[in-house]
Amino acid sequence: VQLQASGGGLVQSGGSLRLSCATSRFTSDYYAIGWFRQAPGKEREGVACISSGDVGAYYRDSVKGRFTISRDNAVNTVYLLMNSLKPEDTAVYYCAGAIGGCGGDFGYWGQGTQVTVSS
Repeated sequence: VQLQASGGGLVQSGGSLRLSCATSRFTSDYYAIGWFRQAPGKEREGVACISSGDVGAYYRDSVKGRFTISRDNAVNTVYLLMNSLKPEDTAVYYCAGAIGGCGGDFGYWGQGTQVTVSS
């Protein structure tokens, strides 16, 4: 199971970024994909997750209404569209896969991509 995150960068407060998580066809079909983030000195936290069958998408409260997770099965990629970014969104963002759905164990991780939001 391979996942590769990309799309991070530097953006001003209020701006937008779209992160991409490229996966294999197998991963795309059978794994829930989650986005996590870790800011310096803080614990890693879950940001959003989409189930394998697109049954549901889940978000942490602080990003609801601003972030949207989606899946394009044609290219085996999961996206995280981040709008109205705030400085507190600054972190390294990771995508991860879970066989048991969004409530399962995220045992497969991609490398992180840095998101920096300037005030």
